[in-house]
Amino acid sequence: MTLDYKVNGNPLSWLLEIENPEVRYLALRDLEQLPYENPELKAMRQAAHQQGPIAHILEKMDPEGYWQKPGPGYGPKYKSTVWSLMLLAQLGADIREDERIGTACTYLLDNALASGGQFAYNQEPSGAIDCLQGNLCWTLLKLGCEDPRIQSAYDWMARSVTGDGIAPNTDRKAPIRYYAYKCGPNFACGANNKMPCAWGATKVMLAFGILPKEKHTPMIEKAIRMGLDFFLNTDLAKAEFPNGLNDHPSRNWWKFGFPVFYVTDLLQTIEALVSLGAGKDPRLESALEITLNKQDYLGRWPLEYDYAGKTWRSYGKPNEPNKWVTLRALRVLKSI
Repeated sequence: MTLDYKVNGNPLSWLLEIENPEVRYLALRDLEQLPYENPELKAMRQAAHQQGPIAHILEKMDPEGYWQKPGPGYGPKYKSTVWSLMLLAQLGADIREDERIGTACTYLLDNALASGGQFAYNQEPSGAIDCLQGNLCWTLLKLGCEDPRIQSAYDWMARSVTGDGIAPNTDRKAPIRYYAYKCGPNFACGANNKMPCAWGATKVMLAFGILPKEKHTPMIEKAIRMGLDFFLNTDLAKAEFPNGLNDHPSRNWWKFGFPVFYVTDLLQTIEALVSLGAGKDPRLESALEITLNKQDYLGRWPLEYDYAGKTWRSYGKPNEPNKWVTLRALRVLKSI
């Protein structure tokens, strides 16, 4: 593992400790970049799916493919279908390792995707929102799902950013229009007083960042350019994004955590921008400095935000060095 940015100590050896096969698996995959069929990686991938949090979450799944209760899967937070799949993707779950993952992906697409390509909390276009759209597009690709309906979700997501062919939410007779939450182009969100939402924008850009280049349509490329302009024309370190609800940015921007659901931190925003080729942009430097300053003398990052008691399992003690957060940070730094 080589890094252009200064990381203290040797955190990779910590992440590779054998007593945490689920972390070791991702460190081998993402930091050491071992090929899929590498025997050591294969052994750790299988161990991660047969024990620990991935196995625990899959054990809680209904055989039909949902968690907690049938339907679109947005509630109850944060153990229902939507959140369980997001967490599985962040844990490195792979559709090739367990057929239940494929069952759950199909169930999600059957029950949460509206006819226009919108992922919605109620399976209706009115229930679409950027953070959910981006999170689920990213989740399905990370899990390895190849259902053709995912492309329609990406196509809608791009159009919702650019505004091409979408009527205002006041035009109730229009066949394709914005609604109360996904209320306008350029990441506008009803939950942010109809202003662009940087949390939602991060999820959308993260999803675009893992979409294979050959699937980038002109509309997707246009949406990516708009997203890059949105973020890079703001001082990321200050998180001075449009905020219609408070007179100051959410403090959560500066709290790095695991897992990450719709609340976003600067590290995930950097990850999204780096995945889209902006890693060398000097406008990222201040946010990268914040990231590097959070490590301890051994190159370990603390857990500053979590969902303990709210989602499946706990992933460390608050404000202590954390392997999951460290993995997130090193993954981003390695990609620059």
